[in-house]
Amino acid sequence: MSVSLPDWVRWQTAPNPGPMTLEGTNTWILGTEELLVIDPGPLDESHLLDIALHGTVAHIVLTHGHTDHSAGVQRLHELTGAPVSAWDPAFVHGGEALRHAMTLEVGQVRAVVHHTPGHSADSVSLVASLSGPDDVVVLTGDTVLGRGTAVIADPDGDLGDYLNSLEVLLGLVDAPVLPGHGPVGGRLRQRVQEYQRHRQERLEQVRHAVAQGARTVEEVVAAVYTEVADDLREAAHMSARAHLRHLGVPH
Repeated sequence: MSVSLPDWVRWQTAPNPGPMTLEGTNTWILGTEELLVIDPGPLDESHLLDIALHGTVAHIVLTHGHTDHSAGVQRLHELTGAPVSAWDPAFVHGGEALRHAMTLEVGQVRAVVHHTPGHSADSVSLVASLSGPDDVVVLTGDTVLGRGTAVIADPDGDLGDYLNSLEVLLGLVDAPVLPGHGPVGGRLRQRVQEYQRHRQERLEQVRHAVAQGARTVEEVVAAVYTEVADDLREAAHMSARAHLRHLGVPH
């Protein structure tokens, strides 16, 4: 079920659709006068110029460093002069490395950072608000998507971390989810609970496959990911490795 967004939230999808990026990377533009931009996306000049034309970009934040979110960050920094903050210091330009529970104040927007590793080690989510407790959104990067399920990008990603991060998200305010990919499709609590159920089901499937003799990544993919499309087989292999690592099965 779709949810309406407050008028201080704008949404621009990058022109990089694909099996891993869905319709494309979502760039989120928060604020009214001074703007906070979340995830500039790919190095696409037209997309980045469109972001810059929304108004005064005062700060840029990355939810994580994967190139479909970060490749355009240096160029947007050049276009706007806005500082860039990220969990990984390698992506910081004039801003600061993000820390768990830190608060960013950008114009009228207040955004609280939560470290939510699992999809990647540097993944963060942000609880952003403008005018009060009833005017809140949660930006989840690739930890919770608008549709489908997140990839555990082994070896940088980690299933145990991901399950812990879902618990962190479940404890946050129940607000509309602004995902890194896909549509805005629900509120945080419902989406996280769906993800938790899916992960536990997948973990049980992998345990069963191992009990039946599967030991390699290829054997787990063949047993568990039986209907995966060819263009998603790399993601299935990453996920299988993450599950085997989590279960302590040599592979």
